[in-house]
Order: sequence, then C-alpha cells, then structure tokens
Amino acid sequence: MALPSIPAALPQHRRNGLVASSVRVVLLALALVSTAACSAGRTAAQGAPDPDWSLADMPAQDGRVVVVTGGTSGIGFESAKALAVAGAHVVIAARNAERGAEAVAAIHGEAPGAVVRFEPLDLADLASVRAFGRRLEASLPHIDVLVNNAGIMEPPQRGVSADGFEMQFATNYLGHFALTAELLPLLRKASSPRVVSLSSIAARLGTIHFDDLQFSQDYRPGPAYQQSKLACLMFALELQRRSDAAGWGIQSIASHPGVSRTNLQVNNGVVRRIVGRMILQPASRGALPTLYAATAPDAQGGRYYGPTGVMEFRGPLGLANVPAAATDATASARLWDMSEALGGVRFADAGH
Repeated sequence: MALPSIPAALPQHRRNGLVASSVRVVLLALALVSTAACSAGRTAAQGAPDPDWSLADMPAQDGRVVVVTGGTSGIGFESAKALAVAGAHVVIAARNAERGAEAVAAIHGEAPGAVVRFEPLDLADLASVRAFGRRLEASLPHIDVLVNNAGIMEPPQRGVSADGFEMQFATNYLGHFALTAELLPLLRKASSPRVVSLSSIAARLGTIHFDDLQFSQDYRPGPAYQQSKLACLMFALELQRRSDAAGWGIQSIASHPGVSRTNLQVNNGVVRRIVGRMILQPASRGALPTLYAATAPDAQGGRYYGPTGVMEFRGPLGLANVPAAATDATASARLWDMSEALGGVRFADAGH
C-alpha cells in the first residue's frame, strides 16, 4: 500500500504523528490480509445467506417493534430507515435529541406513514439505560428486534463514563450489555425475538484485558476499540448459548458492516481518512448484514454476518470470520459475569 506524502512544511511533532498513523494503517492492513488469506476462495458455508440479498428481499415488517441504538446517523440510521419504510414500529435511541428529530423527519420524508420515534439514551450512563428501559416497559407491548448498533471509535484521549468506565468499553459494549438485560422481558413477550449486536473487523485484533478492562494503566485508542468490539461479538455468541440453555427464545445474532462511511471515522488521522476513502462503502450497503440479521427468515442465532470481499472490508453478504478469541466459551462466561457485576444487572432476573 503506497502511503500519501507528508508535507515537509508541517511541524516536526505533526510529521511524527502522521508517520505513526501511517505505520498503524499498514500494520492493520497486513494483519487483516493475513486473516483474509485464510478465507480466500472459500466456498459458501452451510447456512450462508444469499450473497445478492438486498433491501428488495427484506420481508414486510408490519406489526414488528424494533429498537435501534445510535439510529441518528450511519449504519444505525440506514437500518432504522429501512425497517421503518418496511412497516416496523421503530424506536431510535441516541443521545442527541436534535439529531434524533432530524432522523425522524428524514425518515418521514421518505415514508410519510412510517411509525418512528426518538427516545433519549446515553449508553455511557447506566442510569440512562435503566430509565430508557422503564420508559419502554411502560409504552411498548413487546420488542421484536433490538439492534445494538451505537458506538464510538478511538478517541485519542482516554474518556471516562458517568460510571467510571473507559468510554469505548462503556458505550460500545457494557451499555449494550446492560440495555439487553433491561429489555429482556419485553423481548421475551415477542413471538420470535432477535438481538442483533454489531461488532467490527477490528475484533480480529482484539484481546480482552481482564486485568485492566478499563485501560486505566496504559490507554491506547486502537486496542481499547478492538477490545470493545471483540466483547460485543463474544456477548452475541454467549447470549445465544444462555438463551438456549434458559429457554428465553432469543435469537442472538452478530453482524459487522465492513468498512463504511460513517461518523466513526471522525477520530481517524489524515492518513487513515485518505486510505479510508479508497475502500469505504456507503453506509446503506454496510447496513445490509444488520438488516439481514434483523429480518431474514433464514438468519440463524449464533451466526456472524458481514461482507465477504477482500479482508471483509466490503463485498457480497455472507458469513463473517469469527476470531478464535470470540469462540472461547470460558472467557466469554468470565466476561459475562464481570459485566453483570459492572453493569449492575442480572439476566437471570431480567428474563422473568
């Protein structure tokens, strides 16, 4: 991969920063190429979706209630819009009420009769998660699909949530873990409930730092993001195992959007943004794995859907590669127990 030239006129500290960013891009690409080489030329696995699946194949969603976190932009907005246009009653959950109103108005602009509303939710504040759960319990008969989509990516400085957790861990993973527990009673009232949790190709490089989940000792934006997305994937697979064991009737499915044009890239440096422009796909395309997982009759619990092109950056829909770390049932159970303690929730109680 040829890297963009770095202007000589930049101050030395800026030049050093851009060089470091360039190196990280190359290392990330090489790491992902190594995993792509293992999957090149693979045949369609049993249970793989139709690679040509599109919005035209999505069944009508009339009567279904869907909650989409982070539904004001990017993959979340495209998912919420498609579901609402297809007839679902959609609840967009996000922090910014103004952007929420804009998202609702944009969807009504395409489908005036769509049933869609905004509800405030800050996943980095467990009190907000609990309040959100109480409001939905009082206003909805059931929830057919919960799409755990919201996320932040690689803030350069370590942020801390309202509850004292590292911000990426709190927003991307722990908030969704607690939210799913809060909404489990409403999910169990649906006839065929699904929980769709978004991971990322970055999960392949992730490690769960059980000795320092909050990166309080040595914060690095990339590894913290990779950990949070690996945790999301581990959660999706563990939720299916526990649903099967406890009889919750939940289909827990994971998806990832490949590399898509969304607001997540806001913290990327100049070099990574330039490289990104060469490989990014539209957010509407990146939303297809999530929409398949949320709506397709053939979607299966415990599966991981995403693009199947080179490095899974983009390409036809299919089964995504599950990193070995995400298949470790012992580590997943350990993370689950720690997450219940950190989030102040218990799925066993929430399921009744």
